[in-house]
Amino acid sequence: MVRLNRMTDYGVVILCQMARGSQDAMVTAPYLAEVTHLPLPSVSKLLKLLTQKGILKAQRGASGGYGLARPAEAITASDIVFALEGPIELTDCIEGGDGGCERERSCSLRGHWNPVNLAIEQALSKVTLRQMATPRSPFDFIRGIDAMDGKPRINDGVRP
Repeated sequence: MVRLNRMTDYGVVILCQMARGSQDAMVTAPYLAEVTHLPLPSVSKLLKLLTQKGILKAQRGASGGYGLARPAEAITASDIVFALEGPIELTDCIEGGDGGCERERSCSLRGHWNPVNLAIEQALSKVTLRQMATPRSPFDFIRGIDAMDGKPRINDGVRP
């Protein structure tokens, strides 16, 4: 199973909360910890890391805090995963990898995981933070609404 780590999940929760506010809004770590019900030390750590990676901006002072470095429409799931997890690499056997596999030189699958990694990265790059932050109705699937863009989709046999 491929799974993002807990801190990446927390990072997405924090960023979605921030994306629901004004583009220029600055929020503090204690505020985000309170509204997201996440531990303050984890929130603080993630805010600093996301600032270092250019996803957030920080402002010091009495009216300081953290804000999105660019509009939520311009931040993708791929940007977030890359910032918090590093490059998308499902296995050690990737072209240009660090040689983490002892069978790397003789493996017949060497290089064949690259298209899979690329496909996942491309899929994540099509989903914006704005889309992830937009509340969805649990009935959207039943009504035939695509969760990504809100447009009607083929019903897949489920009656609206």
